[in-house]
Amino acid sequence: MKKIVLMLVISCTMLSTSFAKGPKWKMACQAYTFNRFALSEALEKMDSLDIKYVELYPGQKMLPGDDRTTYFTMPDNQVEELKALLKKHDIKAISYGVVTPDNEADWIMVFEFAQKMGIGTIVSEPAEDQLAIVDGLCQKYKIRLAIHNHPDPSRYWDPEIVAKALKGRSEYMGACTDLGHWTRSGLDATESLKKLEGRVFEIHMKDVNKNDKTGHAVVWGEGIINWDKVFAELRRQKFDGPFVIEHEHNWDNPVPDVRKSLSFFDAKTK
Repeated sequence: MKKIVLMLVISCTMLSTSFAKGPKWKMACQAYTFNRFALSEALEKMDSLDIKYVELYPGQKMLPGDDRTTYFTMPDNQVEELKALLKKHDIKAISYGVVTPDNEADWIMVFEFAQKMGIGTIVSEPAEDQLAIVDGLCQKYKIRLAIHNHPDPSRYWDPEIVAKALKGRSEYMGACTDLGHWTRSGLDATESLKKLEGRVFEIHMKDVNKNDKTGHAVVWGEGIINWDKVFAELRRQKFDGPFVIEHEHNWDNPVPDVRKSLSFFDAKTK
């Protein structure tokens, strides 16, 4: 009888621990972290950090000394070159942005580019009068759109504005929440996440040293964001999207800061 009780206790403990940790979280990097470099160089740096997923952004040069960029209007032969460049480093492009076309024709081009690349999420800050068009394209192409927030006074700085924009939209419409920008807007990251429960597709990861627009990115855990609360809330929400590194500081050599941040993340979430 004692053995049976002990086995039940162990089983319950294991289930409790598994529930507490939630799904295994994926780490990606926004290529803008390395915007002083060509994409080929950025991928080498991500490879050195053992990062296997990337969020591409429009406008980054493909190669040093090459004027061709990662803009979504690239011809098909360049799409194939981009795929080969990613494959060389065994890094998968999972999202693209921030990109915000101002007409339906360009929106279609963005979705077609994402489809060709096998990209599952477009990160954007669409105008209110384009939300229905974008939602229709999301459903047609089966590609998600994540509304991104820049600091106040940008279009979607407040999570309540994002929640309103998403009301009544399809399951393909959600949020890319930038925790650092929320904090620089004087908002609490955890409370802001609560307002978008069920719609958080990905997290733009940055810590900042001040809760106003003079603040800048720092190594995770060295700023003012309460990460214990953030991770607890995301586990409660059963968040299973990617964390996307976007380190906007020490532009000429961000690798040491990113490495320290990854060590912090591992220690907090293992």
